[in-house]
Amino acid sequence: MTTVADDVPQGTLEGLRQNWKADALSGFLVFLIALPLCLAISLACGYPAIAGVFTAIIGGILSAFISNSEMTIKGPAAGLIVVALGCVTEFGFTAGADVTADIQAYRLALGVGVAAGVIQILFGVFKAGILGEFFPTSAVHGLLASIGVLVIATQFPIMLGLQGEGAPLERLAAIPGYFLEMNPVIALIGGISFLIMFGLTFVKNPKLKIIPAPMLVLLIAVPLGMYFDIGREQIVSFGGHDHSLGPQFLVNVPNDMFSALTFPDFSGVFTSVGIKYIVMFSLIGSVESLLSAQAVDQIDPWHRKTNLDKDLLAVGIGNTLASFVGGLPMISEIVRSKANIDNGARTRFANMFHGIFLLAFVALVPFLINRIPLSALAAMLVFTGFRLASPQEFKHMYQVGREQLIVFVSTIVGVLATDLLVGIGIGILVKAIIHVLNGTPIGSLFKSNFSVEDDRSGTAIIKVNRSAVFSTWIALKRLISRQEAKNVVIDLSGTKFVDHTVRANLNVLQKEFEDSDRELSIIGIDGHRPLSEHPLAALKA
Repeated sequence: MTTVADDVPQGTLEGLRQNWKADALSGFLVFLIALPLCLAISLACGYPAIAGVFTAIIGGILSAFISNSEMTIKGPAAGLIVVALGCVTEFGFTAGADVTADIQAYRLALGVGVAAGVIQILFGVFKAGILGEFFPTSAVHGLLASIGVLVIATQFPIMLGLQGEGAPLERLAAIPGYFLEMNPVIALIGGISFLIMFGLTFVKNPKLKIIPAPMLVLLIAVPLGMYFDIGREQIVSFGGHDHSLGPQFLVNVPNDMFSALTFPDFSGVFTSVGIKYIVMFSLIGSVESLLSAQAVDQIDPWHRKTNLDKDLLAVGIGNTLASFVGGLPMISEIVRSKANIDNGARTRFANMFHGIFLLAFVALVPFLINRIPLSALAAMLVFTGFRLASPQEFKHMYQVGREQLIVFVSTIVGVLATDLLVGIGIGILVKAIIHVLNGTPIGSLFKSNFSVEDDRSGTAIIKVNRSAVFSTWIALKRLISRQEAKNVVIDLSGTKFVDHTVRANLNVLQKEFEDSDRELSIIGIDGHRPLSEHPLAALKA
């Protein structure tokens, strides 16, 4: 059993006393990033703007006392926009055409959110955190990229001051036409906001990036909106066309945040729509949260490891409570978590401080939020969508292996043509077919074949037969975790195929062994042929 070094910051009350200054500073800086993104994500989901702030407050304060994830920031994320928007839409959301119908759709979605949160709690209680490692890496990347495409499709017209209609693919095809129809004043604010988000990625001097990009956008977009007085009903002419301005182009939150508390309607939970989105919220939200927590652990300066079951429990409890008072679903959010690390956070209480700062802001100065142009928030999400589906993602998948690119693209096409669950199912199916074509016996996709030998010198040897692929990885990891020997050897000489997901997961596990002063060795792959030049490429015997 490993012990924690004395100089490693811990999320205890004593750790709070020792590190509160660093954590409070990081929490404040993360709050500056979180506020505009919470508002943007809420509106993109078809929820009231304040809903995302409720979620970040609850996620920040509550999870600090439940999860042991020291560096993650909990809150709403762009990855769940498609699920949340789909849920309210199928429950009758009209995007403002019928306010009564919109409120009812929102309350029905909250009921679904509570049910999904309860399921996530059960995931945590029954230690289902390892399920996050089942999904093939390329399919997960494809899922995130497809979400990025969908976010761009829904937010691009809003960035230009338009509503946008039709399915996501129809909206993407209509982008050239949006420029001809755009509201010039709103598009100017949205365009400048996007250029700020995009341009700051090329700035390397940290002194020029003291103000987080989302907050810098607000510092410029809000004065621009006030200069053009976009909240006043008026008509502006441009290029021979008249365009209207008015309060519909600004964020709208109540001056009393408690008046915005909204309670769920559970009448939709057991409908076909309700069941569908309970599954999607609980499954996709859990997978995203687990993957984010694992990714953040890898960049934690002190190499601390999150108990994924406890973290899933924290997310589940947070989601249940947030949905019960009108909030969005939450996950462990990787972008804000990385900013948390970069800002010098030391313990999980930085997450708590970020939630406290959000609470103080919306409680004391909500009128400032009502000055924010919606196009600026849409620009932030268009940029987020671009990063999720950037050309670099396609290039990376190709470098890992052409078969990974096929799975990646298949997942994207599947999601865009159907929905998230069916899309990732298509990606997994394509992955399995490629494995079979590469010599993997069909039976070994469903049943593992391992044996354990002990050479009585403190080394355990796990021999893997037939194949080592994503669908049997959980069984292999559990077998590895049960070994008490100081040295563990994975013998892959009896395999016909070893996929990229297993190799990537073994690579992470080797680093964990090193941190515990143990050794995990991989042997028996000298006779295998890599499918690309990537160091963790799939191997074929």
